[in-house]
Amino acid sequence: MMNSLNRVEISRGALVHNFHLCRRLAGEADIMVMVKADGYGHGMISCARIFAEQGAAALGVAEAVEGLRLRQAGLTLPVFVLVGSLPQSLPVMLDANLTPVITDATNLGEFSRLAEETGVKVGVHLKMDAGMGRQGTLPGDFLSLVQRVQAHANLRIDGVMAHFPMADDPGSLNSWEVLHIFRETTAALDILAPGKCCLHLANSGGLFYVAGSRFNMVRLGLALYGCYPDGHAGRKAASLPLLRPAMRFTTQVIQLRRIPAGHGLGYSHLFTTSRPSTIAVLPVGYGAGYLRSLSNTAQVLIRGHRAPVVGRVSMNLTLIDVTGLEDVEVGDEVVLLGRQGDDEITADDVADWMGTISYEVLCLFGNLNNRVLVE
Repeated sequence: MMNSLNRVEISRGALVHNFHLCRRLAGEADIMVMVKADGYGHGMISCARIFAEQGAAALGVAEAVEGLRLRQAGLTLPVFVLVGSLPQSLPVMLDANLTPVITDATNLGEFSRLAEETGVKVGVHLKMDAGMGRQGTLPGDFLSLVQRVQAHANLRIDGVMAHFPMADDPGSLNSWEVLHIFRETTAALDILAPGKCCLHLANSGGLFYVAGSRFNMVRLGLALYGCYPDGHAGRKAASLPLLRPAMRFTTQVIQLRRIPAGHGLGYSHLFTTSRPSTIAVLPVGYGAGYLRSLSNTAQVLIRGHRAPVVGRVSMNLTLIDVTGLEDVEVGDEVVLLGRQGDDEITADDVADWMGTISYEVLCLFGNLNNRVLVE
């Protein structure tokens, strides 16, 4: 079988290392592993299996269809559907034994009716907007939501969650304000007292930077895949052992060209050679998630050295300047993300060049390319 020249490798060893590093930081709190968006581009099913083997307590997805795929793959851990649910997804959630996250009272009646028809009592988690401003019920209305859930005999409150909006900034006071609101609101409701209810607030940033936010469970994504919530600063400030990036993205040289000085390269002639140059052609472009914003900006690794991207990145082709590098040949491995020799292109490097965040880089590369799990 013929494979693409572009390849994303996912390191099982890095995933296991990161889980156990986070396991130590989490203390007695359980770990919910976020496997939404196909495991942040790392492969939802394979990552879920690996983290389940290492002791994950639960899995987190965005939509019910993702939870159904986990069940069909044989995963038996609790699976939380985090972005809420519409009536058409409720039967699937009941049939697949998925844990609903309730953002408001809109669908409570329908959910209770379906639960009663199937003869089950469904444990739900409630989402509080403690400062994220995106989804959930505001603290002042939270008691009302609790009471409305309690009014349905087939629904049971098993937990409460909220989100940190700024936990990737260790210096932000916002995280402490959110923590205070979440703690005070849940403490005021006896039904939500520790021991009766699972409370979860901390994401990767909360785990690393917001003391006291672990409660019963932490919801971890980015850190498990090997990146720090605050990027380069987090890696530089971290104590050993460090998180290990789990994704590596490579391609190959498909042509070497000798170009004279003063020659325009690619669409719009965004780059013109200022000297006789050796240009390597790579079979990768924005169709594989290597975005146009990387034009004339990004760097890659080839034969252990950095080489700049020159000219406009197109749908399936990218040019790099290898002038002065010895022995470059057609077929040479080119690393777009990851380590080669003593150097490394990190997701934070690529994110800086793209003008985005590491999360987006991982999802783009992992979800748009052939992916293989390596030991």
